[in-house]
Amino acid sequence: MTHVFHRQPGATYPVAVAGDGPWLIDGDGRRYLDACGGAAVSCLGHSDAAVRAAVLSQVDTLAYAHTGFFTTEAAEDLAAHLIAQANAVIPGNRLDKVYFVSGGSEAAEAALKLARQYFLEIGQPDRHRVIARRQSYHGNTLGALSVGGNQWRRQPFEPMLMPATHIAPCYAYREQAEGESPEAYGRRAADQLEAAIQTLGPETVAAFIAEPVVGATAGAVPAVPGYFRRIREICDRYGVLLILDEVMCGMGRTGHMFACAEDGIGPDILIAAKGLGAGYQPIGAMLCSAVLFDAVVAGSGFFQHGHTYMGHVTACAGALAVQRRLRDDNLLDNVRRQGAALRRDLEETLGQHPHVGDIRGRGLLLGLELVTDRETKAPFDPAVKLHARVKRAAMARGLMVYPMGGTIDGRHGDHVLLAPPFIIEDAHRHEIVDRLGEALAEALDTPARAPASTA
Repeated sequence: MTHVFHRQPGATYPVAVAGDGPWLIDGDGRRYLDACGGAAVSCLGHSDAAVRAAVLSQVDTLAYAHTGFFTTEAAEDLAAHLIAQANAVIPGNRLDKVYFVSGGSEAAEAALKLARQYFLEIGQPDRHRVIARRQSYHGNTLGALSVGGNQWRRQPFEPMLMPATHIAPCYAYREQAEGESPEAYGRRAADQLEAAIQTLGPETVAAFIAEPVVGATAGAVPAVPGYFRRIREICDRYGVLLILDEVMCGMGRTGHMFACAEDGIGPDILIAAKGLGAGYQPIGAMLCSAVLFDAVVAGSGFFQHGHTYMGHVTACAGALAVQRRLRDDNLLDNVRRQGAALRRDLEETLGQHPHVGDIRGRGLLLGLELVTDRETKAPFDPAVKLHARVKRAAMARGLMVYPMGGTIDGRHGDHVLLAPPFIIEDAHRHEIVDRLGEALAEALDTPARAPASTA
């Protein structure tokens, strides 16, 4: 009998006991190829010697120092590294300061609170509203859940959530009209932000938050060309802060250290986690512009926020080692190379599969949307729980993938997310495609094929 409150309380889990590169090993000695990084976390696999050594060295020297009393070399060096990277790759970079937390949800909370406090500091107290997108995900704390646009996650807690406004996502597979160019669709989707700002009143809107590539809730959906350039223009026109959530898609996952670099714009606030520390220690970060930081310093002088484990020295030391590995060993080259090859392999093997409607993503963040019919794009009945079937079938074959339901509206639709470690080689890629194909065949063998109504 377990006393652990597991994610699924009634489930029985294998016991993970060891890691070997991109593999996890359970107590029975069975090996699982981690094709999703857990949740796009383990970008260096599970046994990186350099990162392990950095964590052990830091613990031997100093394991923890409260940030109300001290800074640390690890935190200072990691912040300097991240800002140097931002300056190098983000066009017109505005980011200058880094606030370290323990994960993505905490980073989202910090971003929302800073956005609000900034406007208090500069004498615009009416600016408190946040606009986000449907089918977005920004974390599971109440503030992050409030701005998240996944209805299934929100519904049980609606009475406890703060108000937020949600516009349509940039979801070309479902929303781009026939004959409409990607650029025209991107403009149309982005202009919903301007309409929402005008409806709410520009003087009341503090921030817009979005993922450059939507991760778990929609299955690696990238923005079309020009979308975020238009978003940046709108935010600047109305004095609205742009918060980019790169918790899943950032830190090299798309082949760029910061995913927004591919979109040609920079945010006022950016949040990161997952690949920041690669799972070796829990860590997240909020990066903000000097303008926001200076407003706090010149105003109240105090950011009214904080956590016991923020800036944790051991986590910062581990994350710095991760980031140095990415830079010094040119691992983003492998992300781009293997990402393109994995997408090509998926398209060759599953691109014409009758139930694979779309294969999408960037770098080593790829998604497959599953449908009953490729022509109509009709989803499976949610009662089938196809995503859960795929996960079970993949695990039975020693493959970890990240399927999820509710792709379209929080209830309807299924997809499979792939986010393998940046260290994968050709042989791993082939195993991913082969085992996934087998898992899909098994999962699709029994469910009722009747499409679900999304009315």
